[in-house]
Amino acid sequence: MDLNYSVFGLLLHSNLALPGIAPVDSTVTSPDIELHLGISPHPGGELPADVEELAYVSSYSTETGEPALRIWRAAKGALLRIAYSKGPQFWLDGKRQNLWATWPATSSLEETSTYLLGPVLGLLLRLRGITCLHASAIAFKNRCVAFVGPEGAGKSTTAAAFAKQGCAVLSDDIVALAEQEGMFRVMPAYPHLCLWPDSVEMLYGAPDALPHLSPEWDKRRLALGGKGTRFEDRPLPLGAIYILGDRRPEPAPCVENIGPQDALVSLVAETYANKILDRDLRAREFAVLGRLAMTVPIRRIHPHQDAARLEELCRVIREDFAALKSPAPARPRESIHCP
Repeated sequence: MDLNYSVFGLLLHSNLALPGIAPVDSTVTSPDIELHLGISPHPGGELPADVEELAYVSSYSTETGEPALRIWRAAKGALLRIAYSKGPQFWLDGKRQNLWATWPATSSLEETSTYLLGPVLGLLLRLRGITCLHASAIAFKNRCVAFVGPEGAGKSTTAAAFAKQGCAVLSDDIVALAEQEGMFRVMPAYPHLCLWPDSVEMLYGAPDALPHLSPEWDKRRLALGGKGTRFEDRPLPLGAIYILGDRRPEPAPCVENIGPQDALVSLVAETYANKILDRDLRAREFAVLGRLAMTVPIRRIHPHQDAARLEELCRVIREDFAALKSPAPARPRESIHCP
């Protein structure tokens, strides 16, 4: 099967169809990544344990106490093996040009693709030297904004609220940055958002208003292109970054300006898959983030303690971003800023 996909600015060539993503036409003979789905790089059997070196153990554990994720360096660094407790395994070659994936009978390609499109490609991007933020991004015409924050901060929910208002979505959970001629662009990811049931209920009135991401997961899929939503498949200049802060009472939602140094500290903490980087990649990342903090407006947005006040949150962000773009420093009077 000859299938090509464009994800995070990478051209993927796959032997199997990726669920929920439309293939693209391509005349490129050398894709960025060859996907070998349902195939192990060791068809004759797995590598002996003594030729693998444990490189990373997740701090998250399953109900049985098993780490949710382990990563090994294998074959003297020629392969990186990524193993999830639920069964899917992935391998990356040393040049980060080939990716293999297998899954047990208790899993499926659909479930495996949720790992592939999210954390696995996120890790691959980082190892290829591409800086990624733990963020979601939406488009305002020909520019975009990113919502940065740790797990549970509301990145996907905020992006979904804007999507419901007609804004196109570029990326969910991982924002891959391309630096070109002094400008940062966000690379489009894949056409869906992943939401927890409580977010679905806030947005659509019932926790089961959207289908499961996969039969094995409680998260729900908002397919972009349905329910009046859109996916932005063009790389767009990054117009601003909003760091999701703690929830507060009135006058929240509110925005506060942060200086480049504080912004840099916040961005370093919220880069994606930073614990697996070596010293050289960390140094390169720090330099990129330093330039980002100096060239892109970075704000901290405090949502209201009532998480259901999404429309108000969106309004405050729209007004603040419009003022940032305006050559005049004046802001709309009704904009609410943190004291």
